[in-house]
Amino acid sequence: MTKISAEWLLDERLQALLAALSAGDEEARVVGGAVRNTLMERPVTDIDIATTTLPEETIRRAEAIGLKTVPTGIDHGTVTVIADRRPYEVTTLRRDIETDGRHAVVSFGRDWQADAERRDFTINALYVDAAGEVLDLVGGIADIERANLRFIGDAEQRIREDGLRILRFFRFFAWYGRGRPDAEGLRAATRLRDGLTRLSAERVWNELRKLLAAPDPSRALLWMRQTGVLTAVLPESERWGIDTIHPLMETERGRNWPADPLFRLMAIVPPDPERLSELARRLKLANHERDRLVAFAEAPSPDPDESERALKSRLYFGERQVIEDRLRLALVGAQGKIAQDAAALETVAKFSARLAIVEAFEAPTFPLNGGDLKAKGFAAGPELGQEPRAAEANLGR
Repeated sequence: MTKISAEWLLDERLQALLAALSAGDEEARVVGGAVRNTLMERPVTDIDIATTTLPEETIRRAEAIGLKTVPTGIDHGTVTVIADRRPYEVTTLRRDIETDGRHAVVSFGRDWQADAERRDFTINALYVDAAGEVLDLVGGIADIERANLRFIGDAEQRIREDGLRILRFFRFFAWYGRGRPDAEGLRAATRLRDGLTRLSAERVWNELRKLLAAPDPSRALLWMRQTGVLTAVLPESERWGIDTIHPLMETERGRNWPADPLFRLMAIVPPDPERLSELARRLKLANHERDRLVAFAEAPSPDPDESERALKSRLYFGERQVIEDRLRLALVGAQGKIAQDAAALETVAKFSARLAIVEAFEAPTFPLNGGDLKAKGFAAGPELGQEPRAAEANLGR
């Protein structure tokens, strides 16, 4: 049997909770991402627990050892237990007895096999007890060793239970997969992609954002395009294409740019303000995401021969993020043309120089204020404060 040793598993709060939930004839184990990531030697953030105790009993036992509980999803067996401000999501073993692609009616039970088989992917259905012994009922460890992302059981059935699993399939492949995605999963995603239109916008964008945050989402995006899934959730990308994503990944690695999901989205959609406004509305992007995306679309294409003075003037009076987004994408576009056009190398050098100016830019403080004017004899009043701003604005004309 596989056994793991991890600092998070030895945490006194977690051990106390597992002990309380495992007393008597009950059992409790950590499940899902924490186990998967530990076996893959990746960071662990969230810790979820599966237990045979019914939700009301989970609450009683947790509160008996002084922990706070919140019935976050009690109809589906989920209680959030908070220990020293750290949340643990505790869910009773269950099986889904009725689903419509978005919601499920569940039946609680004590069968670990049934609980494992109702989950999405084999690598997410691994359990570990307080002693570190891993329970693998669906072949998840073997799939981790092969970097193979595979649905549990019938892929179509798993997707019919929750249509979001199509996007999760590509998201988890981007993070944990290698080579070609599982063939059965690809076929099921292709056949059932129309069901993506019935999902809430928030769930779709949440999955896309996580996918685009992967170290290299390019292979996942390629397969999404080939299966028609990308067009279903991002129709703006259909005629624009995703060719920029490959040189973007190379440039990010070479220049140590951080993963930026919204910037990567800009690389695969057309810079059309109207279409991107509609995209932001449809996917219910946060206001700051929408504003950055639309500002990017409205900004002019960068000029590789722009003078340093003109660029710094734009930085002083304009939106720095927009200028940086546009310059970075222009640099990536030129980088992608080097193999076919030697002249593109010079363009890359020019955009690199201008990007360095942007990254080093610190806006100077305007050397005039109301106090200076008052000292020169100007009368005090509301107009006095407006004069420096008017003088500063004239510099940008």
